[in-house]
Amino acid sequence: MQIKADSLDHYIAQIPENRQATMQQLREVIKNNLTDEVQECMNYNMIGYVIPHSIYPKGYHVNPSLPLPFIHLASQKNFIALYHSGIYMNDELMKWFVAEYPKHCKTKLDMGKSCIRFKKIDQIPLDLIGELIKRMTGKQFIALYESITEK
Repeated sequence: MQIKADSLDHYIAQIPENRQATMQQLREVIKNNLTDEVQECMNYNMIGYVIPHSIYPKGYHVNPSLPLPFIHLASQKNFIALYHSGIYMNDELMKWFVAEYPKHCKTKLDMGKSCIRFKKIDQIPLDLIGELIKRMTGKQFIALYESITEK
């Protein structure tokens, strides 16, 4: 399910009504735990949290005209998805998250490489998501990104 929106509020208004409050909660948790070098915006037709060109002028190596993507939040057809590029690139962060998840949530972890899928929106572990966001700053993500892309 791809949502075409020109603003964050427009995006939220277009998702199913029963998900809107949850998406707003997730946005707040993410924003409250991000460092200053990360900016919220629309990116790839999702709610994006990116490193802007003012902080990282090189931009995204695939398309340097775009800011460096870090985290995304999306309402998909059957779930809410949190995409965290840092968890995909950092084995320690991934291991920590996988070990912590069952302590915070009764549902089985449904995860791809960087995508965490939440099918039961009333069981999203907001505290754990906040902790995940805090565990990698924008500067740490830039350093990790450069260590991988500049090899």
